[in-house]
Amino acid sequence: MANTITKIWKNRKEIMEGIRNAMIRDEFVEMVAKLRSDVCDACDLKDTKGKSCAVKGTAPCCSSCGCSLAFKTRSLSSECPEGKWYAVITEEDEDQLDKL
Repeated sequence: MANTITKIWKNRKEIMEGIRNAMIRDEFVEMVAKLRSDVCDACDLKDTKGKSCAVKGTAPCCSSCGCSLAFKTRSLSSECPEGKWYAVITEEDEDQLDKL
C-alpha cells in the first residue's frame, strides 16, 4: 500500500495532466491517446479487470505501472514503462505551456 501511494505521489503531475486532458478534449491529444491505446490494446500487460490498478475503479490499467490507461495515454509527458511509446513533451515544457 505504501509503495502504491509513493508511486502515485511521484507521478502526480502526469496523472493530473492525463485527467485534465481526458476532461478537456483536444484533437491532438486524442490522436496521441488513440495511437497509444492501440499499442496498449495489443499488450499482454493491459489489465481490464483492474486487479493491478494503483487506484481502484480506474481499469483498464497497465499492470506494469498500475496507471489508468484512460489517463496515462492522454498525458503527453508520460511514457510506457515498457518502452512501447514515449513522451511527446517534457514536464518542463508542459509547465511552460500551462503558464500561457
